[in-house]
Amino acid sequence: MIRTEALDRLPVRTAVPALRRALDDRGVAVLCAPPGTGKTTLVPLVLAGLTGEGPVRRVVVAEPRRIAARAAARRMAWLLGERPGERVGFTVRGERVVGRDTVVEVVTTGVLLQRLQRDQELAGVDVVIIDECHERHLDADTVAAFLLDVREAIRPDLRLVAASATTDAEGWARLLGDAPVIEAEGVSHPVEVLWAPPARPVKPPHGMRVDPALLTHVAATVRRALGEREGDVLCFLPGVGEIGRVAGQLAGVDAEVLQVHGRAPAAVQDAVLAGSCGGRRVVLATSVAESSLTVPGVRVVVDSGLAREPRTDHARGLSALTTVRASQAAGRQRAGRAGREAPGAVYRCWDQAEDGRLARFPSPEIKVADLAAFALQAACWGDPDASSLALLDPPPAGAMGAAREVLEAIGAVDGGGRVTERGARMSRLGLHPRLARALLDGAREAGARRAAEVVALLSEEPPREYGDDLAAALRTARRGQDGYAARWKQEVRRLSGQVEGVGSGGAHSDDAVVGLVAALAFPERVARARGDGAFLMASGTGAELRDASRLRSAPWLAVAVADRPSHAASARVRLAAVVDEPTALLAAGHLRVRGEEVRWVDGEVVARSVDRLGAVELAVRPLRQPDPELVRGALVEGLRREGLGLLRWTRDSEQFRLRLAFLHRVLGAPWPDVSDEALLAETGAWLEPELSRARRRSDLGRIDAGQALRRLLPWATGEAARLDELAPERIEVPSGSRIRVEYGGEQPVLAVKLQELFGMGETPRVAGVPVLVHLLSPAGRPAAVTADLASFWQEGYKAVRAELRGRYPKHPWPEDPATVPATRFTSARLKRS
Repeated sequence: MIRTEALDRLPVRTAVPALRRALDDRGVAVLCAPPGTGKTTLVPLVLAGLTGEGPVRRVVVAEPRRIAARAAARRMAWLLGERPGERVGFTVRGERVVGRDTVVEVVTTGVLLQRLQRDQELAGVDVVIIDECHERHLDADTVAAFLLDVREAIRPDLRLVAASATTDAEGWARLLGDAPVIEAEGVSHPVEVLWAPPARPVKPPHGMRVDPALLTHVAATVRRALGEREGDVLCFLPGVGEIGRVAGQLAGVDAEVLQVHGRAPAAVQDAVLAGSCGGRRVVLATSVAESSLTVPGVRVVVDSGLAREPRTDHARGLSALTTVRASQAAGRQRAGRAGREAPGAVYRCWDQAEDGRLARFPSPEIKVADLAAFALQAACWGDPDASSLALLDPPPAGAMGAAREVLEAIGAVDGGGRVTERGARMSRLGLHPRLARALLDGAREAGARRAAEVVALLSEEPPREYGDDLAAALRTARRGQDGYAARWKQEVRRLSGQVEGVGSGGAHSDDAVVGLVAALAFPERVARARGDGAFLMASGTGAELRDASRLRSAPWLAVAVADRPSHAASARVRLAAVVDEPTALLAAGHLRVRGEEVRWVDGEVVARSVDRLGAVELAVRPLRQPDPELVRGALVEGLRREGLGLLRWTRDSEQFRLRLAFLHRVLGAPWPDVSDEALLAETGAWLEPELSRARRRSDLGRIDAGQALRRLLPWATGEAARLDELAPERIEVPSGSRIRVEYGGEQPVLAVKLQELFGMGETPRVAGVPVLVHLLSPAGRPAAVTADLASFWQEGYKAVRAELRGRYPKHPWPEDPATVPATRFTSARLKRS
C-alpha cells in the first residue's frame, strides 16, 4: 500500500509540475533540490506514473555509488509499500534485484555506461535521471555525454534529467542545450556552526596519510558533541582507515558507533539508514553520506574537513586516491545533514580563517583522474579523442595521451585510437582496462578462477591488516570471514564467469599466479631490487618497502599499489607480489628495448650496448665504436648540463662573444644571439665540424670557442666587415693609447687614466651608444665615472683635481684640461719629451 502521507511530506512535490512541463516541452531539465527533499525518491516514482499521476513510464536512475543505489531503491519500494525487485529494483556491480514488473530501476553510473555500450538506444527506457551530478564523478559526466548523443542521433524522445543537490546548475543547463532549471525549496532547519580547530597545529595531509593527532582531535570533538548536544552524531572522515582508527578511540562512549562507507557490509548500511532503535548513535562516514544518503536521527555533524580525491602521476605511472582538504561546497553539504529533521549543529575541525581559503567546489574527476577507462569508453563509443562528446570539462590532453599509450600497450586500441575486438571485450568486463588485460591474459596462463581471484584483490584494495604481500592477502581473503572477504568472493564469482574456459590453469603455484596477474595489470611497475628494500620500477620511479616487509629480499616485484609523497624521491609500496625475471619480461615485454646508448654520465661520454626493461637495465656491455651521431648528441647533452665552459674560452674569445651580444641587443638582426640558450639550440651552425669529430669531454676543451663563433657573423650581408667599426675591441684616446672596451654591462665601458683624455670634449660612442667612461687616477684607481665627458670637464673635474693633485703631484693637473696635451706620462717626463 502506497504511503501517501510520507510522499506528500516530501518538499520536492511542489516542483514536480514544473519538471513535468519542462520534460514535455524540451525533453531535458536540471532539477536542483537540497538533500532530503525527495528528488531521489519521489521524482522517479512520479515520472514513472507509480503515484497515480500520468502514464506509466520506464525510469532509470543513475547513482554515483552502490550504497546510494541500494538505499534509493529500498526507500522507493518502502514508499510504495513493496519490497525491492517488484516495481522498483536496483542493479549494481555483482548484484541485480529486479523483476518483470520493475518500472523504476536504480543503477550505478558504471552499470549504465555498460548498458549504453551494449544498447545505445536504451530500448524500453523512457526517462533517465542522473542523480548527484554536481559531484562531477567521471562516470556521471560520461553517461551524460553519451545520453546527449543518443537523444540527438536516435532517441529524441528519451527524457533526461540532471539532478543536483546544489544550486550550481548553470553548467549542466548549458550542457543540456539551455535546459530549464527547476528548483525545489528544501525544508532546512538552522544549523549552528562551531569552529573546533586542534589546540596545536597538525601536519597537512599528504598522499593517503592523515596526521594521527588530527584523528585524535576528531574523536575528542565527537565526545564533546555527545556531551553538549542531543541526537545522533554524524562524523565525516576521508576514508575507511581513518574511520577505523577514530572508532577505536571512541570505545566506551555512551552511544552505538557505526561505520558507513562503500566497503561496509550491506547489513550495516541498512542498519544506519533505518534509524535508531532508541539509543544514541555515532555514525562515522566517508563522503558517501554528503548528499546521496539520508541518515535519520542526526542532529550533530562533526567534520574533519578532509576528503579523498583521485590523483594520477602520469610521468611515474602511479594513480591513487589522495587526501585533500574538502571544498566549501562539501562543507555546506555536510553541515546541512545536521538540519534535516530539526535544528542542529556542526563542529568544524579547522579554524574559521582557513575556511575562506578552501576550494569552492571539488575537482572534477576528469581533470585529475586516470583516464584510461574513460578513453576506452570513448573509443568504444566511436569518438577516440572524445572531441565530439558534450562534456562540462574537456579531458586534459596529457592525461588522454597517457591513457592512449596504456590502451595501445594492452591491445585495446589500434594506432589510430580505434577500439579493437579485444578492447571491446575488455570494456564489457566492468573493470579498469589494466585489470581487464590482467584477467584475460592471466586466465589464459593460469586459469579463469585463479586469475579472477587476483584481479578481484586488485579491483578493491584489501584492508591494510592483510599486509603488503599480495599472495598472502589472497590466502587471507580465501579463508576470511570479514566483510571484505565476502565482497571479494562475490566479485571472484562474477569475474570467473566472464572468462570461463579461457585457460586451463597449468601447474603454476599460487604465488606465481599472483605475481603474473599483478605484473600483467601494471607492467610499468615491475621492479628490480636495488638492495636494502629499495627497487627500481620499469617506469623509472624508485620504490621502497617498509622495514618489516617480508618482500624485502625479493629480486623482482610486481607493484600493485604505491603512492609517492610530494617530498619523497621514491614511492612507498603498499601492495606487491614477488615475480621472477621471466615473468617480468612476459608481462612488460612491450617495454623491452635493446640498442646502443650513448649518454653524458658524470661529466663524460659513456657508450654502452644495453638490454633494458623500461628503466631497468637487464644487461650492459661497453660499446667500442658507437654511432657518431649518438656521440654528438651526448656531447650536446653535456654542453646543456654543464655549460659552454666545456669549450676553450680565452679572454679574447670571451670579449668577442660580449661584443656580439652587445650588437644583437642594440641593433638586432643580422647580428646573432649568442646567449647560452641560442648557442645550444644552434650547435650545428657554429660548432661544426669540430663537434662531429669530438669523441669525449677533452675533445670539447680543444675547440676554440672564439674561432667557432666567427661562423655566426653576418658574412652573407657584408655586415661582418663592420664589426670593428660598430663594436671596436679598442678605442684610441687622445694620448695615443688604444684602450680595450669592456662589453659586459648595459653600456660599454672604457677604463682609462684621466690625463689620457685631456682635450677629448665628447664621449666616444659605439654603435650609437655612449660608452661609460671610468676615469682612473695615475695609480689606476677609479676617480670618477661618467657617460658625459663634456659635463665632467665643466663640473666634475675641479673636485677630482682638488682631491688628487696633492696625492699625485708628479702628474699634470691643469686648471683647464682642454689647453694641455693628453699624456700617459708624468709632468717631468712630458717636459723632457
